[in-house]
Amino acid sequence: MKRFEIRLSARKSFAICLFGTASLLAGAAFGAQPVVSTASPFAVLSAALEGGGAVTCTDSIITGDVGSSGAAASVVRTGCTVNGSIIAPVSVQQLTDFYDAYAAKATVSCDRVLTGTLAGVTLTPGVYCFDAAATLTGQLTLAGPSTATWLFKIGTSGTGALTGTDFSVLLFNGAQACNVTWWVAEAATMTTSNFKGTILAGAAITVTAGTSGTFTGDALAKAAVTLTGGSITGCAGTSVPPAPKTHCNQGVGNGPEACDPGNSNQANPFHSNDELGGVPGNPGRKGGNK
Repeated sequence: MKRFEIRLSARKSFAICLFGTASLLAGAAFGAQPVVSTASPFAVLSAALEGGGAVTCTDSIITGDVGSSGAAASVVRTGCTVNGSIIAPVSVQQLTDFYDAYAAKATVSCDRVLTGTLAGVTLTPGVYCFDAAATLTGQLTLAGPSTATWLFKIGTSGTGALTGTDFSVLLFNGAQACNVTWWVAEAATMTTSNFKGTILAGAAITVTAGTSGTFTGDALAKAAVTLTGGSITGCAGTSVPPAPKTHCNQGVGNGPEACDPGNSNQANPFHSNDELGGVPGNPGRKGGNK
């Protein structure tokens, strides 16, 4: 009996150890997750509570959906092109998704605390934090494969805004803009910058891009979003479109088309009604299955 109890206790301890290890790994994977899973793929979202959302877009191009918690009139466009849907007000579920994602990112542990402007700095994948505000200029390089993720947390002490002026992010070795997340305790302001990554801001987002500034990622805020000049390409807008469908003539007569509709070759190339070509003006397969 004692030997059985000892074995049972050992198995229980081993199981607890495995569970703890799995939990740590799951936490690490969650921390690395790049963006928000919202009910709609918003490139721009003003998620102010109590219907206070507002999006103002002037002389900009937005690729992706635009959402606001306010009424339809809360999305104001002047010389602004939106290649996507405008949803105002957004649903309660969409707001909940955003706030849940924002809160989840706030709990992710930091790998390294940063200081300075990040000009000339190269960072590999990880979770990087600024205790307070971050004022960024120059060029930041993110180097990693296409599956790599970065999470930047600004204001982990409780307060802190993100400010970028003439700031650019260079992606190297396959790194993807939509695998980069910037969590900000307060407001985010980008001026004449070429920014990459999704911003989750605890206050307003203001992007003044000038004539050539770009923003690749999503701009999602608990307050107003204001865009002036340049372009913003949301993560949904960067997906590769499906290849165009080509017309496939099921009969012979037009030569090979590299397609065989309905699998008509029946696993035998001699039974194909198309790939083997044919005589122009002689549509259709003749002679049955030979």
